[in-house]
Amino acid sequence: MPELPEVETTRRNLTPVLAGARLIAVSVHHDRMLRRQRHPEDFVQRLEGRIVRSLDRTGKFLLFDVGEGFTWVTHLGMSGRFSVRPSDHVRDVHTRVTIITDRAVQVRMVDPRTFGFTAVYTQEELATSTMASLGPDALTALPETDVLANRAEGRRVAIKTLLLDQRYLAGLGNIYATEVLFEAGVKGRRRAGSLSLSEMEAVRRGIRKVLASGIEHGGTSLDDMAYLLPDGRAGRHLRYLAVYGREGKPCRVCGTPIIRTVLTGRSTFECPACQS
Repeated sequence: MPELPEVETTRRNLTPVLAGARLIAVSVHHDRMLRRQRHPEDFVQRLEGRIVRSLDRTGKFLLFDVGEGFTWVTHLGMSGRFSVRPSDHVRDVHTRVTIITDRAVQVRMVDPRTFGFTAVYTQEELATSTMASLGPDALTALPETDVLANRAEGRRVAIKTLLLDQRYLAGLGNIYATEVLFEAGVKGRRRAGSLSLSEMEAVRRGIRKVLASGIEHGGTSLDDMAYLLPDGRAGRHLRYLAVYGREGKPCRVCGTPIIRTVLTGRSTFECPACQS
Protein backbone atom coordinates (compact mmCIF):
# COMPACT_ATOMS: atom_id res chain seq x y z
CA MET A 1 0.00 0.00 0.00
CA PRO A 2 2.73 2.59 0.73
CA GLU A 3 2.86 4.97 -2.22
CA LEU A 4 4.85 8.10 -2.89
CA PRO A 5 3.39 10.25 -0.06
CA GLU A 6 3.92 7.47 2.50
CA VAL A 7 7.46 6.80 1.31
CA GLU A 8 8.33 10.50 1.19
CA THR A 9 6.91 11.02 4.68
CA THR A 10 8.95 8.03 5.88
CA ARG A 11 12.09 9.51 4.30
CA ARG A 12 11.54 12.85 6.00
CA ASN A 13 10.98 11.20 9.37
CA LEU A 14 14.01 8.92 9.03
CA THR A 15 16.40 11.66 7.93
CA PRO A 16 17.07 13.16 11.40
CA VAL A 17 17.44 9.63 12.81
CA LEU A 18 19.76 8.16 10.17
CA ALA A 19 21.59 10.97 8.36
CA GLY A 20 25.16 10.86 9.64
CA ALA A 21 24.50 7.79 11.81
CA ARG A 22 26.82 4.80 11.85
CA LEU A 23 25.11 1.44 11.39
CA ILE A 24 26.88 -0.66 13.96
CA ALA A 25 24.90 -3.92 13.73
CA VAL A 26 22.59 -5.37 11.08
CA SER A 27 20.33 -8.42 11.58
CA VAL A 28 18.07 -10.07 9.00
CA HIS A 29 15.16 -12.05 10.47
CA HIS A 30 13.50 -13.18 7.24
CA ASP A 31 15.56 -14.25 4.22
CA ARG A 32 12.79 -13.34 1.75
CA MET A 33 13.56 -9.65 2.33
CA LEU A 34 16.91 -10.16 0.57
CA ARG A 35 15.54 -11.85 -2.56
CA ARG A 36 16.74 -8.96 -4.74
CA GLN A 37 20.28 -9.21 -3.36
CA ARG A 38 22.21 -11.48 -5.75
CA HIS A 39 24.37 -12.76 -2.92
CA PRO A 40 22.33 -12.39 0.31
CA GLU A 41 25.43 -12.38 2.50
CA ASP A 42 26.46 -9.11 0.81
CA PHE A 43 23.66 -7.21 2.55
CA VAL A 44 25.09 -7.31 6.07
CA GLN A 45 28.71 -7.14 4.88
CA ARG A 46 28.06 -4.04 2.77
CA LEU A 47 25.90 -2.23 5.34
CA GLU A 48 27.36 -2.95 8.75
CA GLY A 49 29.71 -0.25 9.99
CA ARG A 50 28.73 2.24 7.30
CA ILE A 51 27.68 5.85 7.85
CA VAL A 52 24.47 7.02 6.17
CA ARG A 53 25.44 10.05 4.12
CA SER A 54 22.00 10.95 2.79
CA LEU A 55 18.45 9.66 2.35
CA ASP A 56 16.65 10.05 -0.97
CA ARG A 57 13.61 8.65 -2.74
CA THR A 58 12.61 7.80 -6.30
CA GLY A 59 9.01 6.75 -6.77
CA LYS A 60 8.24 4.17 -4.09
CA PHE A 61 11.90 3.36 -3.42
CA LEU A 62 13.94 4.66 -0.50
CA LEU A 63 17.62 5.21 -1.31
CA PHE A 64 20.28 5.53 1.38
CA ASP A 65 23.79 6.58 0.33
CA VAL A 66 26.14 4.67 2.61
CA GLY A 67 29.39 5.64 0.91
CA GLU A 68 32.04 4.04 -1.30
CA GLY A 69 29.58 3.65 -4.16
CA PHE A 70 27.05 1.60 -2.18
CA THR A 71 23.32 2.42 -2.08
CA TRP A 72 20.97 0.81 0.38
CA VAL A 73 17.65 0.38 -1.47
CA THR A 74 14.33 -0.43 0.19
CA HIS A 75 10.85 -0.96 -1.22
CA LEU A 76 8.04 -1.25 1.34
CA GLY A 77 5.80 -3.44 -0.81
CA MET A 78 2.13 -3.67 0.19
CA SER A 79 2.44 -3.66 3.97
CA GLY A 80 5.97 -2.58 4.88
CA ARG A 81 7.03 0.28 7.12
CA PHE A 82 10.00 1.49 9.13
CA SER A 83 9.89 1.65 12.91
CA VAL A 84 12.33 3.57 15.11
CA ARG A 85 12.66 2.20 18.64
CA PRO A 86 15.04 2.50 21.62
CA SER A 87 17.80 -0.10 21.54
CA ASP A 88 16.27 -2.06 24.46
CA HIS A 89 12.73 -2.12 23.04
CA VAL A 90 11.12 -5.54 22.49
CA ARG A 91 11.13 -6.45 18.80
CA ASP A 92 7.97 -5.44 16.94
CA VAL A 93 5.86 -8.26 15.50
CA HIS A 94 6.78 -8.94 11.85
CA THR A 95 10.16 -7.20 12.13
CA ARG A 96 12.18 -8.50 9.19
CA VAL A 97 15.38 -6.42 9.45
CA THR A 98 16.89 -4.70 12.49
CA ILE A 99 19.63 -2.08 12.29
CA ILE A 100 21.27 -0.73 15.44
CA THR A 101 22.83 2.72 15.11
CA ASP A 102 25.37 4.59 17.19
CA ARG A 103 22.53 6.84 18.39
CA ALA A 104 21.05 4.28 20.81
CA VAL A 105 18.11 3.51 18.54
CA GLN A 106 17.08 0.60 16.37
CA VAL A 107 15.66 1.11 12.91
CA ARG A 108 13.43 -1.81 11.99
CA MET A 109 11.83 -2.83 8.74
CA VAL A 110 8.43 -4.28 9.61
CA ASP A 111 6.57 -6.15 6.85
CA PRO A 112 3.79 -8.65 7.70
CA ARG A 113 3.38 -9.92 4.13
CA THR A 114 7.06 -9.73 3.12
CA PHE A 115 6.17 -8.20 -0.25
CA GLY A 116 8.82 -5.53 0.31
CA PHE A 117 12.55 -6.02 -0.12
CA THR A 118 15.86 -4.47 0.81
CA ALA A 119 19.31 -4.67 -0.77
CA VAL A 120 22.65 -2.88 -0.88
CA TYR A 121 23.76 -2.29 -4.46
CA THR A 122 26.95 -1.21 -6.14
CA GLN A 123 26.56 1.49 -8.79
CA GLU A 124 26.66 -1.16 -11.50
CA GLU A 125 24.02 -3.30 -9.80
CA LEU A 126 21.79 -0.27 -9.26
CA ALA A 127 22.01 0.56 -12.97
CA THR A 128 20.65 -2.86 -13.90
CA SER A 129 18.03 -3.12 -11.12
CA THR A 130 14.31 -2.33 -11.20
CA MET A 131 15.26 1.29 -10.56
CA ALA A 132 16.65 1.58 -14.08
CA SER A 133 13.22 1.11 -15.68
CA LEU A 134 11.37 3.69 -13.59
CA GLY A 135 9.75 6.67 -15.26
CA PRO A 136 10.13 10.23 -13.95
CA ASP A 137 9.29 10.77 -10.30
CA ALA A 138 5.72 12.03 -9.97
CA LEU A 139 6.65 14.55 -7.27
CA THR A 140 10.11 15.84 -8.11
CA ALA A 141 10.28 15.35 -11.89
CA LEU A 142 6.69 15.52 -13.11
CA PRO A 143 6.82 16.08 -16.89
CA GLU A 144 5.02 18.96 -18.54
CA THR A 145 1.53 18.34 -19.89
CA ASP A 146 2.60 17.97 -23.52
CA VAL A 147 5.17 15.33 -22.57
CA LEU A 148 2.60 13.34 -20.59
CA ALA A 149 0.16 13.63 -23.51
CA ASN A 150 2.75 12.58 -26.08
CA ARG A 151 3.69 9.53 -24.04
CA ALA A 152 0.00 8.56 -23.79
CA GLU A 153 -0.81 9.25 -27.45
CA GLY A 154 -2.36 6.27 -29.20
CA ARG A 155 -2.40 4.20 -26.02
CA ARG A 156 -5.50 2.01 -25.68
CA VAL A 157 -4.76 1.14 -22.06
CA ALA A 158 -7.02 2.74 -19.43
CA ILE A 159 -5.68 6.03 -18.08
CA LYS A 160 -5.74 4.71 -14.53
CA THR A 161 -3.73 1.66 -15.56
CA LEU A 162 -1.21 3.93 -17.25
CA LEU A 163 -0.89 6.10 -14.14
CA LEU A 164 -0.13 2.95 -12.15
CA ASP A 165 2.61 1.94 -14.60
CA GLN A 166 5.85 2.87 -12.84
CA ARG A 167 7.57 3.13 -16.24
CA TYR A 168 5.23 6.01 -17.14
CA LEU A 169 5.40 7.79 -13.79
CA ALA A 170 7.10 6.58 -10.64
CA GLY A 171 5.28 6.78 -7.34
CA LEU A 172 1.54 6.61 -7.95
CA GLY A 173 -0.41 3.64 -6.61
CA ASN A 174 -4.06 2.71 -6.46
CA ILE A 175 -5.17 5.17 -3.79
CA TYR A 176 -3.58 8.28 -5.23
CA ALA A 177 -4.26 7.44 -8.89
CA THR A 178 -7.94 7.11 -7.96
CA GLU A 179 -7.88 10.49 -6.22
CA VAL A 180 -5.99 12.14 -9.10
CA LEU A 181 -8.60 11.08 -11.64
CA PHE A 182 -11.41 12.43 -9.46
CA GLU A 183 -9.58 15.76 -9.22
CA ALA A 184 -9.20 15.75 -13.00
CA GLY A 185 -12.84 14.81 -13.65
CA VAL A 186 -11.77 11.82 -15.75
CA LYS A 187 -13.06 8.25 -15.50
CA GLY A 188 -10.37 5.66 -14.90
CA ARG A 189 -11.54 3.41 -17.77
CA ARG A 190 -10.99 6.08 -20.42
CA ARG A 191 -8.36 5.10 -22.95
CA ALA A 192 -5.21 7.03 -22.15
CA GLY A 193 -4.85 8.12 -25.76
CA SER A 194 -8.37 9.59 -25.79
CA LEU A 195 -7.63 12.35 -23.29
CA SER A 196 -7.49 15.86 -24.70
CA LEU A 197 -4.60 18.15 -23.86
CA SER A 198 -6.81 20.05 -21.42
CA GLU A 199 -7.82 16.80 -19.72
CA MET A 200 -4.18 15.76 -19.42
CA GLU A 201 -3.42 19.16 -17.92
CA ALA A 202 -6.17 18.49 -15.37
CA VAL A 203 -4.56 15.12 -14.60
CA ARG A 204 -1.20 16.81 -14.12
CA ARG A 205 -2.72 19.40 -11.76
CA GLY A 206 -4.43 16.57 -9.90
CA ILE A 207 -1.13 14.74 -9.42
CA ARG A 208 0.50 17.79 -7.90
CA LYS A 209 -2.46 18.56 -5.63
CA VAL A 210 -3.11 15.01 -4.43
CA LEU A 211 0.54 14.19 -3.71
CA ALA A 212 1.08 17.47 -1.87
CA SER A 213 -1.99 16.83 0.27
CA GLY A 214 -0.94 13.27 1.04
CA ILE A 215 2.51 14.41 2.17
CA GLU A 216 1.07 17.30 4.20
CA HIS A 217 -1.10 14.87 6.16
CA GLY A 218 1.60 12.25 6.69
CA GLY A 219 0.26 9.69 4.22
CA THR A 220 -2.80 7.46 4.36
CA SER A 221 -3.20 4.90 7.14
CA LEU A 222 -6.16 2.67 6.31
CA ASP A 223 -8.20 0.74 8.88
CA ASP A 224 -5.69 -2.14 8.87
CA MET A 225 -2.98 0.27 10.11
CA ALA A 226 -0.44 -1.48 7.88
CA TYR A 227 1.22 1.86 7.22
CA LEU A 228 2.43 3.90 10.18
CA LEU A 229 5.06 6.60 10.50
CA PRO A 230 8.42 5.50 11.94
CA ASP A 231 7.44 6.88 15.35
CA GLY A 232 4.24 4.81 15.39
CA ARG A 233 1.77 7.55 14.51
CA ALA A 234 -0.88 6.99 11.85
CA GLY A 235 -0.96 9.04 8.66
CA ARG A 236 -3.93 11.43 8.73
CA HIS A 237 -4.82 11.59 5.02
CA LEU A 238 -7.65 9.02 5.16
CA ARG A 239 -10.13 11.69 6.25
CA TYR A 240 -9.23 13.85 3.24
CA LEU A 241 -9.78 11.21 0.53
CA ALA A 242 -12.46 12.34 -1.91
CA VAL A 243 -13.52 8.99 -3.37
CA TYR A 244 -11.19 6.13 -2.45
CA GLY A 245 -12.91 3.68 -0.10
CA ARG A 246 -16.14 5.73 -0.08
CA GLU A 247 -18.46 3.43 -2.06
CA GLY A 248 -22.10 4.45 -1.60
CA LYS A 249 -21.24 7.63 0.26
CA PRO A 250 -22.17 11.02 -1.22
CA CYS A 251 -19.63 12.78 -3.42
CA ARG A 252 -18.07 15.63 -1.47
CA VAL A 253 -18.69 17.92 -4.46
CA CYS A 254 -22.13 17.02 -5.86
CA GLY A 255 -23.67 14.52 -3.46
CA THR A 256 -23.99 11.68 -6.01
CA PRO A 257 -23.20 8.27 -4.43
CA ILE A 258 -19.65 7.10 -5.11
CA ILE A 259 -19.44 3.86 -7.10
CA ARG A 260 -16.83 1.11 -6.93
CA THR A 261 -15.68 -0.84 -9.97
CA VAL A 262 -12.77 -3.18 -10.64
CA LEU A 263 -10.18 -2.26 -13.25
CA THR A 264 -7.35 -4.67 -14.05
CA GLY A 265 -7.92 -6.37 -10.73
CA ARG A 266 -7.82 -3.19 -8.63
CA SER A 267 -10.71 -1.43 -6.93
CA THR A 268 -11.40 2.01 -8.29
CA PHE A 269 -13.84 4.56 -6.90
CA GLU A 270 -15.52 7.30 -8.94
CA CYS A 271 -18.28 9.87 -8.93
CA PRO A 272 -20.45 9.10 -11.99
CA ALA A 273 -21.51 12.75 -12.15
CA CYS A 274 -18.19 14.55 -11.66
CA GLN A 275 -16.07 12.23 -13.86
CA SER A 276 -16.57 11.61 -17.56
